[in-house]
Amino acid sequence: MQEDSIVRRVAVVGAGVSGLAATKCCLEEGLEPTCFEQSEDIGGLWHYMDQAEEGRASIYRTVFTNSCKEMMCYPDFPFPDDHPNYMHNARLQHYICQCAEHFNLRRHVQLKTLVTKVRKRPDFPVTGQWEVVTRRDGKEEAAVFDAVMVCSGHHVYPNLPLADFPGIHKFKGCYFHSREYKEPEKFRGKKVLVIGLGNSGSDIAVELSTVASQVYLSSRSGSWVMSRVWDNGYPWDMLVITRFRTWLGNILPTTLSDWLYVRGMNRFFKHENFGLMPLNRTSRKEPVFNDDLPSRIACGVVVMKPNVKEFRETSVLFQDGTVQDDVDVVVFATGYSYSYPFMEDDSIIKSRDNQVTLYKGIIPPHLEKPTMAVIGLVQSLGPIIPTADLQCRWAVKVFQGQCILPPVSKMMDDIDEKMGKKLKWYGNSTTLQTDYITYMDELASAIGMKPNMLQLLLTDPRLALEVIFGPCTPYQFQLMGPGKWSGARRAILTQWDRTLQATRTRITPAAPITFPYLAVLGVLFIPLLLLLTTFYY
Repeated sequence: MQEDSIVRRVAVVGAGVSGLAATKCCLEEGLEPTCFEQSEDIGGLWHYMDQAEEGRASIYRTVFTNSCKEMMCYPDFPFPDDHPNYMHNARLQHYICQCAEHFNLRRHVQLKTLVTKVRKRPDFPVTGQWEVVTRRDGKEEAAVFDAVMVCSGHHVYPNLPLADFPGIHKFKGCYFHSREYKEPEKFRGKKVLVIGLGNSGSDIAVELSTVASQVYLSSRSGSWVMSRVWDNGYPWDMLVITRFRTWLGNILPTTLSDWLYVRGMNRFFKHENFGLMPLNRTSRKEPVFNDDLPSRIACGVVVMKPNVKEFRETSVLFQDGTVQDDVDVVVFATGYSYSYPFMEDDSIIKSRDNQVTLYKGIIPPHLEKPTMAVIGLVQSLGPIIPTADLQCRWAVKVFQGQCILPPVSKMMDDIDEKMGKKLKWYGNSTTLQTDYITYMDELASAIGMKPNMLQLLLTDPRLALEVIFGPCTPYQFQLMGPGKWSGARRAILTQWDRTLQATRTRITPAAPITFPYLAVLGVLFIPLLLLLTTFYY
C-alpha cells in the first residue's frame, strides 16, 4: 500500500460482540479504534432492555444461548469454569463486560453516540478515507477515519411482511413483531398464534404455552428441531461441529450424506409425526434449537399449523382449509432484514440486486481501496463470537496490506461460486448461512492462523487428535500465527473437563461397566436369523 493510504484510525460502528472483537483486534495490531455505540452500555443484542428501542436489537427476558460456552467464547478469553454450558442473556452480558474490562476496551467506546452518516471522502480513491458523522446529546460531529468496521448486526430491523397475509388489517385482535415481545404474563388465558418456526418463534410459543389457553405455531416450510443436550448429555455443538465430521460430509457421496443428515436429525423423534418436517429435508438450513417444543406439542398446548391463507375479524384460515376461531393475539416471528441507514451510498454494501454482496462475507468488492469491513453478517451452525473475531483479524490484515485481495473480477467469481453452493446446501443463494469450519479455515489460512495438522501430528499427537476429532473450539485458531495465545493448547486439552464441571454439581458413584451379553448374542443371532428367513421363504 502507498504511504498516503496507511490505515491508523479505525471507526467501529456498534459495541456488541462483533464491535468489541473489532476494537480488540485493532488494538493488537497497533491501530487506533474508536467504537461508537448508540445505547448506554456495550453488549449489543445481549444488552437486555425492558422496552424495544428503535435502531437497536431487542431480545426477550428468557433468551438463552444456543452455543455452549466452550464453543462461543472469545478465543483467548474462556468463560469461567463454573459457568453453565448454555447461558442466560444476563450472564453472557456480564461475560462481555468482563472481557471489555480485561482487555481495557471501554476507553475506546463512545456510548450514547449514534452514527448518522458514513461517506467516502472526496479523495477516497487515493486515501481510502471515510467521513463519519455522529450525534450525541443532539450535537453532531464529523471525523475522518482511515477505515470503517461495520458491526451493527442484523437483528435490528424487523421483517413484517403484512402484504403476504390477506385480511390482517381487518383482524380485530392484537398483532406485533416478535422483537416487541418481552415476557408472557400479559397473554395469560389468551389464544395466541405465532407465525414463524425459527428460534424466536419456537421459544415464544413454548413460553406462552405455560400461560395462554392455547398456542398455535404456524410454519410455511417446517424446520428441523434440535436439543441443546445430545449424546450422553454433552452439548450438541461439541459433538457435531468437528473437523472430522466436516471432512466426512465433504467426501461422502451426496445421497449418502443426505441420508445420514436426515437420519441424524430424526434421531430423537420423527419430525413428520409432530408436523415439523421441513419441505426440503436435505437442506442444511440452520435448525431450530429448542429443548421443549416436541413435549409441548405432545401435551397439546402447542399445535402446529401450516401457513396462514387469510385473516378474518376474529379467526384465521390456514392453507390446509382449517379455521381457528377466537384468536386473540398474533406474533410475527418473521425474522429481520439487514439495513445500513447510516451509509450515504447503500450500494457499497448492497451492490447487486439490493442484496448484500461481500467478498468473504466481509469486504465490499468494488471499493477503490479496501478500507471497509462488515463484521458478523454471516450465519452458520457455529457461534458468532469466534467467527467475528477471526473476521476482524482478517479484515485488519487487509487494511494493513498484509493480506492482498485479488482483482474485482476474481472476487465476484468467488462470491458467485459461494452463492451457487448456498443454493445447493441451504436452498437460497442470498442466505447469510455458510459452513462454519470451512469458512473459519478459509479466513485463518489467509493470515496464517489455521492449525497445521501435519505439524501437530508430528510434534504433539495428543493435541492433534483432539483438534481433528474433538470440537472445533475457538482456541484452535490461537495455536499459531498472529495473535497466538499461549493458553490455547491447555484450553483445548481441558475443554471437556470444564464442560462436565458445569453439570457435575452433585457427586454420584460411577455407573458399573457391564459386558453387554444380550447385545453380543443379538449380533451373533442376526446371520442365523437371515439364513433361516432365506431358507423358509
